[in-house]
Amino acid sequence: MGIETQKQQSSVAEAVEQLVAVNPYNPDILPDLENYVNEQVSSQTYSLDANLCLLRLYQFEPERLSTQIVARILVKALMAMPAPDFSLCLFLIPERVTARFRQFWDEAAKSRHIVEAVPGFEHAIQAYALHVLSLSYQKVPRSVLAEAINIEGLSLDKFLEHQATNSGWILEKGQGRGQLIFLPQNEFNHPELKKSTADSIPLDHITRIFPILS
Repeated sequence: MGIETQKQQSSVAEAVEQLVAVNPYNPDILPDLENYVNEQVSSQTYSLDANLCLLRLYQFEPERLSTQIVARILVKALMAMPAPDFSLCLFLIPERVTARFRQFWDEAAKSRHIVEAVPGFEHAIQAYALHVLSLSYQKVPRSVLAEAINIEGLSLDKFLEHQATNSGWILEKGQGRGQLIFLPQNEFNHPELKKSTADSIPLDHITRIFPILS
């Protein structure tokens, strides 16, 4: 039975690899790639190339993105540490979609034994969440921020105090869920600060194109 299962897993992997090799930008292969992510989780296998291909397709088809699948891809990438797989995957996730962090944290919570074995995991996701919020908002409700960085209560109070002291955040009086946090202005959340055309394309926006073209 074990040998038969291994043969089936090998067959699925070969079929997916063939799809990725022949037409990696065909959105019709999205369901196959998503099923393969679930197969990797259940069979404890891993394919970075297939997962990167799926994330690239999500960039072109954001309405079809599954947050659960993305979370599973990131957790599998974490298991490949110290290889840079996690950073490569995180880099390809559409920013307008990554604002839905609640589902990611829920999925990560199911794999605490993996997450806790990777130093700096939560900090990396929190930093990325703050980066996304800072590009989109001049002010954000406390509840939205808490959900994005997965911090509540006194821990959140201390975090906000630290950011107010060191990062220029302004906190509205009161600590209810509707409390507003004013983020530092930048050229993305405050159009008036946008630079001239010659300087308006940050280097990290240019480097985002490379994985898509490769």
